[in-house]
Amino acid sequence: MIALGAWLWDMALSPFAEFAFMRRALVATLALSLSAAPLGVFLTLRRMSLLGDALSHAVLPGVAIGFMLGGLSLTAMALGGVVAGMGVAALAGLVTRFTTLKEDASLAAIYLVALALGVTLISGHGTQLDLLHILFGSALGVDTPGLLMVAGVASVSVLLLAAMYRGLVLESFDPVFLASAGRRGWLWQQGFLMLVVINLVAGFQTLGTLMAVGLMMLPAVSSRLWHDTLPAQLLNASAQAMLASVAGLLLSYHLDTPSGPTIIGCAGALYFASLLVAPGGWLPRFWSSRHRIA
Repeated sequence: MIALGAWLWDMALSPFAEFAFMRRALVATLALSLSAAPLGVFLTLRRMSLLGDALSHAVLPGVAIGFMLGGLSLTAMALGGVVAGMGVAALAGLVTRFTTLKEDASLAAIYLVALALGVTLISGHGTQLDLLHILFGSALGVDTPGLLMVAGVASVSVLLLAAMYRGLVLESFDPVFLASAGRRGWLWQQGFLMLVVINLVAGFQTLGTLMAVGLMMLPAVSSRLWHDTLPAQLLNASAQAMLASVAGLLLSYHLDTPSGPTIIGCAGALYFASLLVAPGGWLPRFWSSRHRIA
């Protein structure tokens, strides 16, 4: 029993107790889990799952310009990312409004151009290490200013999401009723997109611009396999994201692997486990069909 306790301490608690960088990474990823995963649930609910991926790539040119102007200044890169993300979302909306292209097609085209532009800018004005840091992040390298930014964004995001909850639910399920009640649906949509962008920007330092969307979408998709009600999906998504964050940080520490991809890998493992054993997954449906046949 004592040996088991010592093993659990060494494997699960000692890294956080002994190292400040592990504690900062833990707080940052848990804060992101609390704010980003519920947004992913709303994205899946609105059938906009690929929007998160598109916006995570779209912030890259703004991050790159901030890097060119201020180096690895978190403030400059975050501000540039927010401006670029909202700009791409607005541009895609204009293309959809004034052409025959659908929003998903215009977003796909614009985010690919944005991704290429961002990588080109960073490659031309920085080292390969800078490019890897921005694309894939480093949760174990989060400093105090970065932690404060993530915590601030998460706090504001959770409060705004709570304030917008009823409007977002109405806009997602019955936009016609929302319009008939005199409320403009596009205001809710733009406010929601702003929350998505700032969470992706907050996540780029810990998970990188390519990985940040993973903590937003994978737990959200998994939660739909477990629950039918929206509040339960929101709680489940945050819980899965937190579990993936803790497990990913510990695996990254013990196995010396990149922290961001390891966290997303753990979220992916939870997703595949949900595909098998969740009420909406394969095994319960398989047994249910067997019993009906019998």
